[in-house]
Amino acid sequence: MQGIHLTADLSGCRKNLKLMSDDKGLREACLDMVNSCGLTVVGDTFVTFPGIGDAPGGVTGTVLLAESHLALHTWPEQSAVTLDIYVCNFSSDNSKKASQLLDTMTTMFDPAQAHHQSLRRGEIRAAHNAQSMGQEWLNEHSTYAYQLGSVLYREQSPYQLIEVHDSPQFGRLFRLDGDYMTSEKEEFFYHEALVHPVAASHGNVRRALILGGGDGGAAEELLKYPSVERIVIAELDEVVIRVARDYFQKIHHGALDDPRVEIRIGDGFAFVRDTTERFDLVLLDLTDPDTPASALYTAEFFSSVKKLLNPGGAMVLHTASPIFRPDIVRTLYQRLQKNFTLVAPMGLYIPLYGAYWSFAVCSENLDPRLVSSSQIAERITSANLKDLEYYNSSTHQGLFALPDYFKKLVEK
Repeated sequence: MQGIHLTADLSGCRKNLKLMSDDKGLREACLDMVNSCGLTVVGDTFVTFPGIGDAPGGVTGTVLLAESHLALHTWPEQSAVTLDIYVCNFSSDNSKKASQLLDTMTTMFDPAQAHHQSLRRGEIRAAHNAQSMGQEWLNEHSTYAYQLGSVLYREQSPYQLIEVHDSPQFGRLFRLDGDYMTSEKEEFFYHEALVHPVAASHGNVRRALILGGGDGGAAEELLKYPSVERIVIAELDEVVIRVARDYFQKIHHGALDDPRVEIRIGDGFAFVRDTTERFDLVLLDLTDPDTPASALYTAEFFSSVKKLLNPGGAMVLHTASPIFRPDIVRTLYQRLQKNFTLVAPMGLYIPLYGAYWSFAVCSENLDPRLVSSSQIAERITSANLKDLEYYNSSTHQGLFALPDYFKKLVEK
């Protein structure tokens, strides 16, 4: 029962208009797209209705899925299509497959206007207090959940469903397409690990690029260093920035409006391709590798980022859970090692993500594993770093102290 329900109203369609009155052709196209997205067809029905006068009739089609259904209706006289996709997540999380199918079908018709909506179905409810529990899948075999609390904000942006909840465990928490992103009370685990091991090791960060990071948490940590002169945040979704400003001041502490920070709304891939700037640090503060951000986790993209680094610079990114997604971790490190001379894995438990999580610091000549505890302590003092809740000179070394199973997973 628990799953995601997606709808789209497409108008002013400019492509494949003949399919709108061709039940056989439309059926074939739909089945191909369903299969390419990894969903399972168990049956289908497509019917063309009589037209009025010289106008062709539209098509109603339904594809029954093992995961639930796809339904669509066409109005060729209006160049319009409505789409309805529901998938359950009983044995595995099919949300990303459903989103991919909706995006593929929308692209096929190339509408001048598209109105998308997303609804989470059947959230688990805790028996003791009937509060909604937000479930997230770690892999196809494992899941976890937290009590969400009341909904403070919900909006379907052009890219994703954005939610803010007032949770009893973590305070205000942020979800994208039903996946946990960050929260007020434990964000320091992720943001301090992403920023400080590399920034303190570098010792003189002046210019930094953050790809993603629209919550402002990574920028806030970087701004603690007096040497920082400029930060560019390249965020795809302007709604994320707006919601962070309105609801997550306790995470960014005004960093999004600091004069040293420039926010660029748009595709991070295109920014990296087109910019002539060079940076001491590039932080990939993105959604997971198996999301629409997947293009920013390729070997080709890592190569492009490397060209933006100043001498002694480094790229940092999170690389999924080695416990629950060893396949992703192994693949990412192979791509990173193909591009960078030094790839330093690190790991820690992140409460909101429900698992031990991995990161990587990538460079040609900066190796944070070789910076001593005394050097880190000195740099923390000289930078007057305050309000750190996880990172210190001891945890710096601990982040790079890997268990053997993780070492074997990322061996070159």
